[in-house]
Amino acid sequence: MLDTDYKFGEVHILSDQIESGEDRVHVKNIFNNANGGVALVAFKAGQKLDTHQAPAEVMVTVLEGEVEFTILDKPHTLKAGEFLLMGENVPHSVAAKADTKLMLTKIKA
Repeated sequence: MLDTDYKFGEVHILSDQIESGEDRVHVKNIFNNANGGVALVAFKAGQKLDTHQAPAEVMVTVLEGEVEFTILDKPHTLKAGEFLLMGENVPHSVAAKADTKLMLTKIKA
């Protein structure tokens, strides 16, 4: 069963679907189902997500801005238009170098 607030066939501007905030990193699910989903994440410059694990394989795509994405203690700088792939349950952290919006595509094995 698909969990979403969006309707099939509607067109949206992806980066307009989420705004960052000074209070915290913002996350908005576009859709989820038993096999994964797509979420947007928005950071203000300097905001971080401490080391955690995702229960799915993930494609991280930077829509706007720049982040340092650290996987297994190895930092990767990602800028708008770039992406990386990450395996399920891999420890990682994220630090925004600028105001940033990411799209996470999650696939469960």
